[in-house]
Amino acid sequence: MIRSTVFLTILVLALPLAAFAGSSVDFTNSGGTLAGSTSGLTLSGSTLIAVNGLGGGLITGDSLGTLSFSTGALSSGSLQMGGTFAAGGTFEITGNGTGGIPTGIILNGSFTGPVSWTLVTLANGTHNYTLTGSLTGTWYNGTTVQGATVQLTINTGKGFFNGSTTISSGDTNITTTATPEPGTLGLLGMGFIGIASIVRRKMKSVRT
Repeated sequence: MIRSTVFLTILVLALPLAAFAGSSVDFTNSGGTLAGSTSGLTLSGSTLIAVNGLGGGLITGDSLGTLSFSTGALSSGSLQMGGTFAAGGTFEITGNGTGGIPTGIILNGSFTGPVSWTLVTLANGTHNYTLTGSLTGTWYNGTTVQGATVQLTINTGKGFFNGSTTISSGDTNITTTATPEPGTLGLLGMGFIGIASIVRRKMKSVRT
């Protein structure tokens, strides 16, 4: 119940953040293990819980498909305090056919620019991390598309990233007919920083 409430809040806040021109599709994912080192970060086992703009409008469910990625190597900063990973790597979204979502690979792509790994310290001294990057790849119909993703980790407490953590929720917006509006990544990033504090308040209220 707690998990569903948190994800619903994230979904409501995340969907309007995709400020792209033209037609776009928005994917919300949750869970999965984000692991890595200075050689790069890799997400595996994350499931899609919402898809908006693909066929029949907003589709939600516990598992609509999967989202996975790998980044390039760390080029500046650190894993604990935040930094930048190189472009490249892989980014893949798959669907399972629910509600008209394509079955199989929906997006096969990679990061087009530096990937930001940002430490977010909350008022109580605990931490979250956000991963933000621009994407390009091949859409399921064979066309080339562009987009952006923001991934928010679970709260790591007062400790720092130690090589492995879990994704709380992520939002990926893929533009299918036009170029992303400037500043979209900034909007997504600001939204997920706010989400981190909302998650913390919800968990605190449940404990009390």
